[in-house]
Amino acid sequence: MASKNISFDNIPASIRKPGKYFELNTKLAVRTLATNEQRVLIIAQKLPTSAAPLEPVQIFDDATAAALFGYGSQAHMMARAAIKAYPYVDLTVLPVPPHAAGIAATGTVTLSGAATSAGVVKLTIGNSYVAVAASYQDTAASTLAELVAAINDEQDLPVTAAITTAEGGTPTITLTAKNKGTLGNAIMLALSNTVAGFTATKTAMTGGQQDPDIDDALAAVFASNYNIYCVPWAAAEQLTALREHLEAISGPLEQRRATGWTATPNSLATATTLAGQLNSGRISLACLPGTASLPEELAAAYAAVAASEEDPARPLNTLELSGIAAPAVGDRLGRKEQEVMLKNGATPLEVGPGDVVQIVRAVSTYTRNAEGTTDISLLDMTTIRTLDYTCKAVKERVDLRFPREKLSARTPAKVRSEVLDVLRVLDDLEILEEVAANAEGVIAERGLQDPNRLNIKIPADVVNGLHVLAARVDLLL
Repeated sequence: MASKNISFDNIPASIRKPGKYFELNTKLAVRTLATNEQRVLIIAQKLPTSAAPLEPVQIFDDATAAALFGYGSQAHMMARAAIKAYPYVDLTVLPVPPHAAGIAATGTVTLSGAATSAGVVKLTIGNSYVAVAASYQDTAASTLAELVAAINDEQDLPVTAAITTAEGGTPTITLTAKNKGTLGNAIMLALSNTVAGFTATKTAMTGGQQDPDIDDALAAVFASNYNIYCVPWAAAEQLTALREHLEAISGPLEQRRATGWTATPNSLATATTLAGQLNSGRISLACLPGTASLPEELAAAYAAVAASEEDPARPLNTLELSGIAAPAVGDRLGRKEQEVMLKNGATPLEVGPGDVVQIVRAVSTYTRNAEGTTDISLLDMTTIRTLDYTCKAVKERVDLRFPREKLSARTPAKVRSEVLDVLRVLDDLEILEEVAANAEGVIAERGLQDPNRLNIKIPADVVNGLHVLAARVDLLL
């Protein structure tokens, strides 16, 4: 039998006093793979008078988010939507201040006439509503005053309300978005009136401009370790900054691999154009045109559902985005539109049985390589998540087994053996496949330019999702 050198960490070879000495070695104890829990970081706007900006806070409930970031703030609404979509989400929120040049969106509600019967005036704001009753001979002004009070009493709403009627003019409520910037323009308003004698009208939210710059926010968490980043802005400026951040932290030197998730209620054309501008294998952009839910709620729900699946190779198809409002039938994406989105780097969301919103297929925005050629290598988000987990599993095994290893002629074989063992477990878990067939491709060799370096090559045949099943039915008579 070939001799094997037994090394000790705490028992020196130089001791001479007689005795029986034992040390504990835990390097071989763990034989399983690392877990794959998903930590979510939401970056969103806070209200000006709330918590200090650029300080990450772990959030466990809706009330805490509201108290810290301001009721109706983007940060509050996203935390609430994420927790509703996945109650066990490991959630941290990084609040950012509004841009100094930010302008809040506004909309109006007008009411004229006098009530000739009892009825209700109902204003829907996003996915919530307020309603007030009017009695016979009530005036429009008094009813609008009650509606203003009802709106402002609902702290969670994303708007505030005030009477802005000029003297002698038609009674008017001006609704102002609590969060400055473009997302306020997407707050949907719907007005209904059952009071005879009243004429009710509304104008859509508009005029919101200039979203926050998130460069400082990303710099504040550069050294942190989150798996899923979520921002509410489906815009080139913020998502380009996120793409650069994800590329930096996910590289082989930093090794804090992560993905980015966001969503938009805008049109198919807007989503696919933005996806083409990003072209990132680490960012997924979902689209649900016509939903009454706020953009920030849609993005947070999408990210939370992604975090609910710890198996990196398992598709997210059909998973429900709880709490997200289904769009009207006429606004829903058809099959052809969904195909266009999937071929252009955007994830379609659809309405399933029970009018629930669900994921069709979670794809990345990456569609073309550096030469502009169509490339499906990173089509599904499961691919990059599987590769990230494979790197994590191998690294943690090597860290456990070889924390203070010498590099001798024996070392490459020992390390290769551990890497192969990790790959076999990944095969058993159906995260990788064909590990036995690719075993010869696992190479561990000493560096040719650095005597202290060991180079390893790891073939990773990722398990793909079952997205398409095609069958031909042959008629036999």
